[in-house]
Amino acid sequence: MAENLYVTSTEASSGKSVVSLGLMEMLLRNVKNVAFFRPLINVEDGTENTDHDLLLLSTYFKLETPYKEMFGFTTKQALEYISSGRYEQLMEEIVAKYNSLADKYDFVLVEGTDFEGSTSAFELDINADIINNLGCPVILVATERNKSEEETIRAIEMSYESMCEKSCNIVATVINRTRPGSDIVRKLKEKTNSPNAFIFSLPEEKTLGSPTVRRIAEALDAQILYGENQLNRHVEGFGVAAMQLRNCLDRMKDGDLVITPGDRADVIVACLASLTSSSMPNISGLLLTGGLMPEEPILKLIEGFPNIIPVLIVQENTFEAARKADKVHAIIAPTDTRKITKALALFEQNIDVAALRDRIIQTKITVITPKMFEFRLIQKARTHKQHIVLPEGEEERILRAAYILIRRNVVDITLLGKEDAIKSQIRKFDLHMNGVSIIDPQNSDLAEDFVGTYHELRKHKNIRLEDAHDIMTDLNYFGTMMVYKGIADGMVSGSTQSTRNTLRPSFEFIKTKPGFNIISSVFFMCLEDRVLVYGDCAVNPDPNAEQLAEIAISAAQTAKTFGIEPRVAMLSYSTGESGVGEDVDKVREATKIAKKMAEKTYPGLKIEGPIQYDAAIDPGVARTKLPDSEVAGKATVYIFPDLNTGNNTYKAVQRSANAVAIGPVLQGLNKPINDLSRGCTVADIVNTVAITAIQAQAEKGLLS
Repeated sequence: MAENLYVTSTEASSGKSVVSLGLMEMLLRNVKNVAFFRPLINVEDGTENTDHDLLLLSTYFKLETPYKEMFGFTTKQALEYISSGRYEQLMEEIVAKYNSLADKYDFVLVEGTDFEGSTSAFELDINADIINNLGCPVILVATERNKSEEETIRAIEMSYESMCEKSCNIVATVINRTRPGSDIVRKLKEKTNSPNAFIFSLPEEKTLGSPTVRRIAEALDAQILYGENQLNRHVEGFGVAAMQLRNCLDRMKDGDLVITPGDRADVIVACLASLTSSSMPNISGLLLTGGLMPEEPILKLIEGFPNIIPVLIVQENTFEAARKADKVHAIIAPTDTRKITKALALFEQNIDVAALRDRIIQTKITVITPKMFEFRLIQKARTHKQHIVLPEGEEERILRAAYILIRRNVVDITLLGKEDAIKSQIRKFDLHMNGVSIIDPQNSDLAEDFVGTYHELRKHKNIRLEDAHDIMTDLNYFGTMMVYKGIADGMVSGSTQSTRNTLRPSFEFIKTKPGFNIISSVFFMCLEDRVLVYGDCAVNPDPNAEQLAEIAISAAQTAKTFGIEPRVAMLSYSTGESGVGEDVDKVREATKIAKKMAEKTYPGLKIEGPIQYDAAIDPGVARTKLPDSEVAGKATVYIFPDLNTGNNTYKAVQRSANAVAIGPVLQGLNKPINDLSRGCTVADIVNTVAITAIQAQAEKGLLS
């Protein structure tokens, strides 16, 4: 079920605010708590100006969200991020702001950019990236205004192509301001070969496309001389009165804003007289140019008219004022109930609201971007806060990661090491980690108990008590014992030490889970639009068939723990029954064993093998090689036959496809212990700690 929806357009002034109004009304009839969010707004920084659409929807629907929580950044701020090479950071912060809002609501309606200003050239790509990182289905809004049907269709096709390249899910298209008799919906369906597509048209409604006199006055910074109570009159056109009076009168139309120099007393008087004439057009107002104030007798005459139309004055000359006025876009003001009512009626009369609602609510988004996955790790980890011990407490990267985790309230942290040295490092890096737990194993009250426990556990291996004393001063042994004793829920180490040193204590006394004989590992491979699980790429050099089956079951359980539906591909150099040889026979046997194990531990688990990588990931290849398989072409868990293949493959995909590799994540242990690579980044440490916390939650049965 979708929990959000993204409204984006093909160009500026597409009329997406009308669509947003209709969608919000539809959603509020079906969902209790709905929020409205705009990732980017086209409002000048440092001003008191507010975004029109945010103000419109929040006011009309009485949304309680504070204004500042309803948007991510201004377009100017976004451009500063992009121009300084911080595009990824911009996306991360938009996702964070969106999620802080989404946590409080059942559904979020998101409206895209305005395609105005300096970012308009690449806003299609920006919107597509935001859509994927927020995991939203999309409604695309286009307009037929000032374009032919063919031009409108080309604009829509270009947007389709851009979004499809980024795997965006367009659930419906709305074409605004279509002309009477327009056949554009049928033509677009034929052109795109999509007869059942959700494509709707909203016919031209003159009132909605016409700015009010108030809007023009604000845009031109005009002084209002008269008619302040008539500023909501709609301007349907402009009449420049620069000719002789008899010619001007012939060219006036209903709804015109007449633009004339302020010293044209004849035009002013004629316009006022037309208001009382049943044979003359009903103009919307007068715009006087050149900063020329009418003479006193003319002003007195104007004052004598009841319900006078708006009379504005600007400093610009007539040509410049007309040019600026013509560029003013119509908006729907929160106070303009006439326009709002027409917009909602237009939406409801021309769109199958019930069918669209069902389409939106039933849409399942399968795209998972790296940022989405990483954010979900943090979000899931903090739901049931766990206590993680970090033995390398004096290492800069560890401290910076701990600072982020504590600041974001993800986990409780204990750092191991010399207390003075750790505190000195914290001050040096200005990290402000007040209240963080620090333990020096050599001076800890826990030390004697840990020594005794370790001696008891390992005395059958001829470990003497004095040996246990020495061993328990090792930070990894001490941290692992904290996990064994339940003082901490998990441990992460290895940024400065070998995998062997990190995991040796786990092998000695944490041991494997019941029913499992080996410890193995997986990597989460975050591709552009999905997350795959690769195993084993770090621990077991050449597993036999039984071990390979165990790795597969463990990897499937790990995938499920982290919200990935497991479909397991047992990889080999051949697919199905075609191949022969010792290596493929091992995989074939491992597949049989894994299926038997799954009957007891994971009923319904889909496993396929032996299968080649291309058949596992590519639906086209799968249709040829294994057309009846439930796994081929859509595998999510990839089990490699040996460490050589797995390690090389994950690194090849990481470097060649620009994938984010998160791991290794250890599986099969009784308690969660995870190893870092010595080249890990701060972000890697944050992700690994979050993963360890989620594993601890799973061990306690805390995950839904």
